[in-house]
Amino acid sequence: MHAGVAQMFLSTPLPVWAYPLLFAAGLIAGTVDAIAGGGGLITLPALLGVGLPVPLALGTNKLGAVFGSGSATWSFVRRGLVNPRECLPGIGLTAVGALAGAYAVRRLDPDLLARVIPWLLAGIVLYMVFRPQLGETSRHHRMEKPAFYLLFGLGLGFYDGFFGPGVGSFWTIAFIMLLGYDFLQAAAHTKVMNFTSNAASLVFFAFAGSVLVGPGLVMGAGQLLGGRLGAHLAMTRGARFIRPIFLVMAGLTVLKLIYQHYIRA
Repeated sequence: MHAGVAQMFLSTPLPVWAYPLLFAAGLIAGTVDAIAGGGGLITLPALLGVGLPVPLALGTNKLGAVFGSGSATWSFVRRGLVNPRECLPGIGLTAVGALAGAYAVRRLDPDLLARVIPWLLAGIVLYMVFRPQLGETSRHHRMEKPAFYLLFGLGLGFYDGFFGPGVGSFWTIAFIMLLGYDFLQAAAHTKVMNFTSNAASLVFFAFAGSVLVGPGLVMGAGQLLGGRLGAHLAMTRGARFIRPIFLVMAGLTVLKLIYQHYIRA
């Protein structure tokens, strides 16, 4: 594994100017992602834009994302918005799902999923637009946590390891609609699950030799700072601040996927 990573690092040199760009992209992505998800819309194009091939960009992106989601998670935990013990079943099941998804992506064609997901996500965005009060305050839960984490931990963990775009949006809407959380609580718990699936997927990408440590750490440093900043903004501004950013990032994800898999194809 280490030889493969070192070889890829040496065979894919990056110009000096690429590193400040990756740090800046990580800072912006980490901030946005901690608030409403969608940081991959910024980091992945940045990695591709500095010349990384797709497999390396995907693996390196996971390294950076671990820092951003981990930083935001720690901030939310410190403020008491997340109880890690209550999340343990979700963390375990999400990790299993993410590893299974990362394994499956090397053997299955993700094209069908890529064509279905934007329409599911578009439906969520439209539903949220026409339900403006949803997520502003916490409500009574509609699903018990063990069943919730069994279904969504395995399902969304698998999706994040297999394909990934919009997974934060799916987690957020699931927490709001089924566990009755407001946007702030949902954002906090989403970061825990994002961190879990990012870390599990990173393990798989690292064993496959598809992670560039240098660029990943530089982007990760930006995402670490951005994750703290975004979590602070979310906690001080509340659900009304998070909701429009969530809708914008989810909408941009829909447009990106439709363009990528329908128009450009």
